[in-house]
Amino acid sequence: MRALAPALALVLAALTAAPPAAGAAPAPPVPAPAGSAAAAPGIPRLTDDRGRVLTLRGWNVEDKTHRGDAALSAITERHFRDLRAQGFNFARLLVFWDDLEPVRGRYSEAYLRKIERILDWAARHRVRVLIDAHQDVFGPAFGHRGIPAWATRTDGLPFTPHPDDWFAEYFEPAVQRAFTHLYEDEDLRRAQARMWRVLAARLGDHPAVFGYDLVNEPMGELRPGEDLPAAARRIEREHLTPMYNRLADAVRSVDDDSWLFVEPTPIVGEGVPTGLGRIEDPKVVYAPHFYNTAMEAGADYDPSAGWIEAYEAAVTVYPARYRVPVVVGEWGPLNNSLPHMGRFYREALASLNRYSSGWAGYVWCYGGGYCAVDATGAWRTNKEQTAAPYAEAVAGRVVEQSPYRLVYVAGRGGTTDIALPRVPGGWRVTLEGRARLLPGTPGRARVVAVPGARVTVTVARAVNLR
Repeated sequence: MRALAPALALVLAALTAAPPAAGAAPAPPVPAPAGSAAAAPGIPRLTDDRGRVLTLRGWNVEDKTHRGDAALSAITERHFRDLRAQGFNFARLLVFWDDLEPVRGRYSEAYLRKIERILDWAARHRVRVLIDAHQDVFGPAFGHRGIPAWATRTDGLPFTPHPDDWFAEYFEPAVQRAFTHLYEDEDLRRAQARMWRVLAARLGDHPAVFGYDLVNEPMGELRPGEDLPAAARRIEREHLTPMYNRLADAVRSVDDDSWLFVEPTPIVGEGVPTGLGRIEDPKVVYAPHFYNTAMEAGADYDPSAGWIEAYEAAVTVYPARYRVPVVVGEWGPLNNSLPHMGRFYREALASLNRYSSGWAGYVWCYGGGYCAVDATGAWRTNKEQTAAPYAEAVAGRVVEQSPYRLVYVAGRGGTTDIALPRVPGGWRVTLEGRARLLPGTPGRARVVAVPGARVTVTVARAVNLR
């Protein structure tokens, strides 16, 4: 997602006044303080194949500019080397169906090899990758990326570009109808499922691949007289739920191990609980995005507006009901140097840590705009707050967790791994309980403990003895 212009704010203005849908789940309890292990009751944590509790922290990695022979050329090994140096273990990699299958039934071997090269870099630097089937405003038929032009059906409805308000293009009749055909036309359903079988069959055994985000920020067609919250819940219930189940079946025909990430519509960002139903798969992750309309249109964070609290209340309903973990797939404002943005990052990170198993900021690139770092690799204002120690894998039951303190009861799953971002002077790690530190890989502390022991791991900046 990129910055939203004021027109979208008008489209969404009714959200704050819209009553809950009939039968909607009640809001969850008021969240507990940051760091509390019981802050999100009913929401499970991600785990690995050894049963260790996982935390994913990272950034989106993308190349939306280049296509064809130059596709993905803006992504280099530096991205993954720098991510790992800052302690991040996760990347959400944007890939595009229009590049993978530019002609119906003909899949690009060159594009697949480029994805594999990127995955090789990620594996080298111990970064887990989520393969994201990305779309913006459906795809190239409307001047963007995603679903191929050959899979775009509009019934001749009009489309007017909005160069200064790209998100408003989702509400153009032709774009909305194209989504309806993707969801309802049997041949397009089969084509989308084949695309995922191709990706999962080719990439599923790669050691860097953690999962698949089945479609980015899906939208749909509003009915006459339908407000946006009601439309979002209906689209999620009637279109997205069956689509995700179809695509899950397609992936599982060739890959029975990777996690499947499912997104609601972007309207969840306005505090609207999703209408998604159950996805019939044992390894599903709920993957909403965390964007605020006003902030995306250029406004500063307003701490008194209660947006973070409303978002958290809305976004935790689905994973608590269906017992699936949460990983937020995109977040982070464009104008991150405004006066209240330092507070936004502190409060946003505390909220994300309460209920999620991780997140991917938008976006790891070297420059201005949304980029995490500038051309030299230095953090842009306030974004350095995203780099903090965390327990990326816990071999046992987590009792308490915050950026600088972990308490757990040790199990038999192997080592507990603490990610440590690069800082001058390094870090000091101390243990309480029947545990010891192993000689570690740079940027990581590894702890082994006696099963059943209660262990406390504390991390603090070391004194630089120059």
